[in-house]
Amino acid sequence: MIVKLSTPYSFLDDYSEGAHPRLLEALIRNNNTQQTSYGTDDYSAEARHILHTQHLHTTPEEVAIHFVPSGTAANLISIASCLRPYEAVVAVDTGHISCKEAGAIEATGHKIIGVPHARGKMTPTNLEHTLDRNQFFPHMAKPRLVYISNATELGTVYTRAELQALSAVCRRRELLLLVDGARLGVALAANDDLTLRDLVDLTDIFWIGGTKMGALLGEAIVVRRAIAEGFEFHVKQHGALLAKSRVMGVQFAELFRDGLFFELARHANEMARRLAENFVQMGFALDAETETNQVFVLVPDDLLPQFEERMRFYEWEKRDGHTVIRIVTSWATDETQVEKLNQWVRQVREVRA
Repeated sequence: MIVKLSTPYSFLDDYSEGAHPRLLEALIRNNNTQQTSYGTDDYSAEARHILHTQHLHTTPEEVAIHFVPSGTAANLISIASCLRPYEAVVAVDTGHISCKEAGAIEATGHKIIGVPHARGKMTPTNLEHTLDRNQFFPHMAKPRLVYISNATELGTVYTRAELQALSAVCRRRELLLLVDGARLGVALAANDDLTLRDLVDLTDIFWIGGTKMGALLGEAIVVRRAIAEGFEFHVKQHGALLAKSRVMGVQFAELFRDGLFFELARHANEMARRLAENFVQMGFALDAETETNQVFVLVPDDLLPQFEERMRFYEWEKRDGHTVIRIVTSWATDETQVEKLNQWVRQVREVRA
C-alpha cells in the first residue's frame, strides 16, 4: 500500500523529482538544433562514445548500446529479444519482474521460474537447485536466461565475487545473464570492487538506469554483439524506439561526461546511511541492512499514523503488530529534510521512553 499524502516530504521513491538541473540545462541548450531520429542523433552517438571509452572500456564491436525510455521496457525487450517461445527466465522470488511489472514478462510468452532469495540476492546454490528441478523436458519450460537486479529490491548489492560465481554457473549451464540496472548507480557507488567493465565481462545484457539517477527518463541497455542482432527491431516493436531519441542522448552524455552519475548516486546512499543509523540509534530495527538508498524500518503499527503525517513512504510488509516501511532517498534528497526527520524520530523515541 502506498501512503498518499500531499504535504509531507516524500521518501516514497527515487524519481519524485523531475531532473537534475544540469540535464535540463543541456536539453534547453541543445533544443533548437535539428537532429535525425530513432537513435541516430548526434547526442545519442556522443553518449554511446562516452560510455564506451570512459566507463565500459569497450568498442561498438564488442557491445551495442540502446536507449529506451523505461525500466519495464528495458527488461521485457532484453528478455524477449533472446528467448525462444519455450524458453524461460529464472529470477528470485522478490525480483522486480516477478512482483512489480504487472506480468510484463509473462505477456511476452515467457515463464518466470522463481528462486528463493538470500537478502534479495540469487545465490549459485539456490540457482543450481532450481535448475536441477526444471529438467523434465519437453514438459517444462526450458531455463535460458537468469535475471538479477543490482541493487536488489531490498537495496542489497552484489560483490564482484558474487557476480563472478553466478556468471560461472550461467556459463557452465549455457544460460544468459541479465542485470536489471534501475539502481545500478547506487549499487556501484556502494561497492568499490565492481565496475561497469566487470558487468561487460560477466554478463550478457545489463542496463544502466537513468530515470532513478537524475534523468527525466531513459535507460541504456548494453548487450553483447553475439546476441544483439536485430535488437533494434525488438525496441521498435515494443514501442520504445523514440523519434526524439535526442532527449535520452543529451541526458546520458551529461550524466557520464564528468562523473555526475556517480556523484548523485553517492549522495543518495549517504542520505540513506544517515537515516538508517539514526533509526538504529533510536531503537528501531532494520529489516534489511542499508547498503544503498533504500532503508527498511520495522515500525510498530500504533506509530504508523504519526509516520504518515511526517513523511511519504511505502508500506512494504505487515508483520505481527509491526509494519516494514521502505524509505527511499534520491539524487535530490534534501539534507535539511533528512536532519528534520532524524530529529523527529529522536523526539518520538523520547516520548515513548
